[in-house]
Amino acid sequence: MNIFDVIKNAVPQSAADLFVRSTDIASYMPGRVRLYSKQLVNNAALEKQVQAHLGTFAEIERVDTNIATGSILITYEPERLRANAELRRVEEYMRAHARRRSS
Repeated sequence: MNIFDVIKNAVPQSAADLFVRSTDIASYMPGRVRLYSKQLVNNAALEKQVQAHLGTFAEIERVDTNIATGSILITYEPERLRANAELRRVEEYMRAHARRRSS
């Protein structure tokens, strides 16, 4: 791996990538990921933005949010999501940085 690969992997490549990197990735298993965001706690406006943004991806089946806890649960069909290069990169990041993994 050269320095350019390290930089490319360290820098967010998209809005979805940036969003995920600003959250705590609590758990990951193919098709299901749980994130936590302190900014989401008691923030209905941000909840609406998260739902709207993640809802634009046809590859994501469902997004459940809870502003009492700051939780975001994302469910998806792994093969379908991985067909999108941007989302595949985001999923790889989540898998590598999740506190709990089940692959």
